[in-house]
Amino acid sequence: MSDLFLFGVFPYVAAALAAVGTAYRYRRLRFTVTTRSSQLVEGRLLRWGSVAWHPAILAILLAHLGAALFPAAWGRLLGDPARLVALEATGLALGALALLGILVLLARRAVLRTPAGGMDWVVLGALAVQAATGVWIAWGLRWGSVWYLAVAAPWLSSLARLSPQVAGMAVLPWVVKVHALNAFLLLALLPFSRLIHLTVVPIPYLWRPPQLVVWRRAPSPGARGEP
Repeated sequence: MSDLFLFGVFPYVAAALAAVGTAYRYRRLRFTVTTRSSQLVEGRLLRWGSVAWHPAILAILLAHLGAALFPAAWGRLLGDPARLVALEATGLALGALALLGILVLLARRAVLRTPAGGMDWVVLGALAVQAATGVWIAWGLRWGSVWYLAVAAPWLSSLARLSPQVAGMAVLPWVVKVHALNAFLLLALLPFSRLIHLTVVPIPYLWRPPQLVVWRRAPSPGARGEP
């Protein structure tokens, strides 16, 4: 019964929260769809953490999505042992880079001079769990890209067909279960946190006029050449 709820009901609850919450936020709270950047407070750790986190997690997400949407093509790609080993090594390296990035962002949040909201910590913690369990799976449970096709992809497909099949997920190791459920938890948190910025595609920035930031601060006497 618990497996049926966790893998057959909770994903729909998370998806519903994400859909309804995002629609409400865009309709009623449009100008809150932002990350509320605090780069002016501390930019060095943000730069290093973001550079490590964003490209790595984007590549990992695209790989997961591609395998779920095109399992036959992904299976042919993994059919060659050399390609399989190369993809496994690449996935592990990207996972380690993503984990490093999110840990740096957590450290940055800890040293900021401005208070962090509780949701910031929840989201960062959930992202760290996702990255850590992903690295654990890639290192300790080898050939995950293969059994992902045999177990996780059919489960996701069954959810999309509104006919959840949870038997395969129920027998997986606990770390895989945590990784899968935490992904849907992050989906549920999307409209209630800074993760909402994932829904914004900054295409208008391509033609937006450049902006000039002017500091309205009185210059010091030395800056004016005064003694």
